[in-house]
Amino acid sequence: MVTMLILILLPVAFLLPPWAGAGEIIGGWEAQPHSRPYMAYLSIQRGDKNLFCGGFLVSQNFVLTAAHCKGDKITVILGAHDITKWEGSRQVIPVRRQYPHKDYNKESYNNDIMLLQLEHKAKLNEQVRLIPLPLAHQGVQPGTVCSVAGWGQTSAQNKELPHKLQEVDLKVLDDQTFIES
Repeated sequence: MVTMLILILLPVAFLLPPWAGAGEIIGGWEAQPHSRPYMAYLSIQRGDKNLFCGGFLVSQNFVLTAAHCKGDKITVILGAHDITKWEGSRQVIPVRRQYPHKDYNKESYNNDIMLLQLEHKAKLNEQVRLIPLPLAHQGVQPGTVCSVAGWGQTSAQNKELPHKLQEVDLKVLDDQTFIES
């Protein structure tokens, strides 16, 4: 089951080049509250450090995120817009198991993808939904405008992280552009 999910979801991981700052929403703006009910905020403990990452709900008991978000203990928060405030829509679910890509390379960030199995199923409602994913064989054409969302920094100059969900629209580049960069 997990292997099948990884194979279906791998094309999504290749929408960004391996060196892309996946934790950044540069040029972004605050998203409409709960307009992205599939977004997941990950609270990560790694040693004595507390970190965070974003991800999205792909099934009631799996979240897709980056492999560099691996930790000793991860808690997933669903249904949140402002991570500093308690919202009644919020579901807090511990992660049971982490499935990083078997060929993840932490130096190059190649294959930087991971599935998180939740301790129990999320309750789907208006604020918590599954992300609508394309079929495995469908590609995203160069020039297509895609929307990116998360709680990452919105400016290279401002290192302060937003506490409300941010979004930005980006145009997909062709593979040749990445090779020439």
